[in-house]
Amino acid sequence: MVAVVMKSLANGFFATMATGAAADQASRPNLYRIVLNGTRNESDLAQQVALIDAMIAKQVDAIVVAPTDSKAVVPALARARKAGIVVVNIDNRLDAAVLKDYGVRIPYVGPDNRAGAAEVGAVVARQLKPGDQVAILEGITTADNSRQRRQGLEDAARAARLTVVSQQSADWDQTKAAQITAALLIRYPDLKAVLCANDSMALGAASAVGQAGRTGEVLVSGFDNLPATKPLIANGAMVSTADQHGDRLVVFGIDYALSALKNGGTGPDRKTPVDIVTREAR
Repeated sequence: MVAVVMKSLANGFFATMATGAAADQASRPNLYRIVLNGTRNESDLAQQVALIDAMIAKQVDAIVVAPTDSKAVVPALARARKAGIVVVNIDNRLDAAVLKDYGVRIPYVGPDNRAGAAEVGAVVARQLKPGDQVAILEGITTADNSRQRRQGLEDAARAARLTVVSQQSADWDQTKAAQITAALLIRYPDLKAVLCANDSMALGAASAVGQAGRTGEVLVSGFDNLPATKPLIANGAMVSTADQHGDRLVVFGIDYALSALKNGGTGPDRKTPVDIVTREAR
């Protein structure tokens, strides 16, 4: 039995991931059974740890996990490994130093978040000029994918010689991103773009920009290609996002776990695709 432990299923990305995992298992019912788990919200570390411990007690064969936190879930996953459970890390990379401290190796199957975010940011940068003011909204700061995406957006801004006037965490949250963006628009009237580390925050930023009557004047980018972003990309309220194919990403992780169970061990990390989405490339 393979357990998939995700972050919040209220987030469209992880809902898509759950749908992809269920569809894959239904297409191969004789190969494996599946248990799908998700937290109430993006930052519910305690619930995710409880879910991992429940899967250990259930004696599943493998856990495929998208961690809420790159460091704090490692002790629970180390308990899973000690119990002989194969663990595969997807989406948000676990912290290498903490893994080393706990004496475990857990392979990562997922995208290059920094490179993907840099490409998303570059789409925005091509519509701006050197010196233009931009802001960056990152997710939960203890999550590796948040850090990597922030760094990728910084890379894009630096390469285009843009001026980053603010860099804040909106904790992956749409409402918080809207509030922060509304304040930024007042504080920085010459702001030209808000670069967001996920689409939930981009939706919030785009809403605030729209409320200020500045759609098309202040550019917004995201990451994840949530269904809700499609009309915003189409009408220009968002410029770009990145599709890391959540429905396929989880299957890559499941396949890796099944291979490890068959072969008696895990191998190297596996990089998965990221595609840039714009109005021209949808």
